[in-house]
Amino acid sequence: MKIARAPGAPFELKRWPLLLATLALSLAAFAQNEPAPPAAGPDAQSAAAPPTLTLQDALQRAQVNSPDFRAALTELGLAHEDRVQGRAGLLPNASYNTDLIYTQGNGTRSNTPSYIANNGVHEYLSQGNVHQVFSLAAYGDYRHAAAAEALAKARAEIAARGLVVTVVQSYYGLVVAQRKYGTEQLAAEEARKFLDISQKLEKGGEVAHSDVIKARLQFEQTHRDLEESRLGMEKSRLDLAVLLFPDFNENFNVVDDLQMPVSLPQYPEVQAMAAQKNPELRAAVAALQVAKHDVTSAWSGLLPSASVDYFYGIDSSRFATRQFDPVANQFVNNLGSSIVASIQIPLWSWGANISKLKQADLRRNQARVELSFAQRQALSNLRAFYGEAETSRSELDSLSQSAELADDSLRLTTMRYQAGESTVLEVVDAQNTRTQARNAYADGQARYRLSIATLQTLTGSF
Repeated sequence: MKIARAPGAPFELKRWPLLLATLALSLAAFAQNEPAPPAAGPDAQSAAAPPTLTLQDALQRAQVNSPDFRAALTELGLAHEDRVQGRAGLLPNASYNTDLIYTQGNGTRSNTPSYIANNGVHEYLSQGNVHQVFSLAAYGDYRHAAAAEALAKARAEIAARGLVVTVVQSYYGLVVAQRKYGTEQLAAEEARKFLDISQKLEKGGEVAHSDVIKARLQFEQTHRDLEESRLGMEKSRLDLAVLLFPDFNENFNVVDDLQMPVSLPQYPEVQAMAAQKNPELRAAVAALQVAKHDVTSAWSGLLPSASVDYFYGIDSSRFATRQFDPVANQFVNNLGSSIVASIQIPLWSWGANISKLKQADLRRNQARVELSFAQRQALSNLRAFYGEAETSRSELDSLSQSAELADDSLRLTTMRYQAGESTVLEVVDAQNTRTQARNAYADGQARYRLSIATLQTLTGSF
């Protein structure tokens, strides 16, 4: 704000309050129009710092976002509700019905029906009904639903353990890809340094120009390998992001815990766990039970069934619990009860029921064969998976030593080359050997973790 006054004129002190008030109002108006700075909420913090996921975090996210796993859980929920409905079929059902049957009278004093459709001219029914069915089919359906629920539960466990294998493979695939990218970066830096060394030695007349050409070729190859490893790392990140995030978030980090040891139990312990916790065997046993109860339900088409109905309420010519009887000259009670029992005996169905029984027998025999095969397959897979885990674990120490020896070999070979005691081919070979040894060690660690996860599909966690 600019304040004008005449030159040499004294400034009047009585104007100060008015000027200060005007300035305060201007500042307040400016502050209202100025937008407030955004607060640093969780979204801003997550955008600035991507989440770091452990393997357990990845498993929890995958269980929420995997359609196959969620489909298995949905099937389990549906099977549970089928069991609830089958159990309800074994219990009595109660209902309440209110009906009116209106028939035209003949118009005489007796008022008899001109069209006999009911027990009187006006018939009112308002009564409760308890209905119970005694049938082998209802029992077989309930046992079938219970076995189907057990089958769905076993399949959900199979899906959960299979999801663990998928997540472990993708998770450590990204970890190994990141390691390989770091190894290729180191190899590219070593190739650059070796190219500089060969060029300096060529200027000093100590090596031929062919050494510089070979060093240049190695330098270009390492850069191509670096680009390929970067592409492989990005693909691994995309594969894992599809499993973990519903919004396809690529901005995350993973924890490299491949150095942490994972114990492998002895084979007798693994065998005992597989006998108790193998979901594939449980699924085969449950499938056999389902087929057996299908046979029970099929037999119901050849055997009698019975039903009982108990009625309580009114069935009278007036809609009331009491009415006046002119003959007895008093009020009578309209409430009453009745029981209806029936037996259904199948006589002839043109062989359809026998055909259904034969179909159920065929499915039961097939389920027995599949159970026997599942038992043999489980024994074979247990030995194969355990052998894979044991072999990959025993190779880890050798792969680690090879990686360390490859580092020392490259360092010594480079020093010998600078001293004129080794050739350029030996240096290039040492560089490639170190890269291969480092990558092989990373692959070996991921292989052991994957073999453990695969073995746990039969045994559960240990």
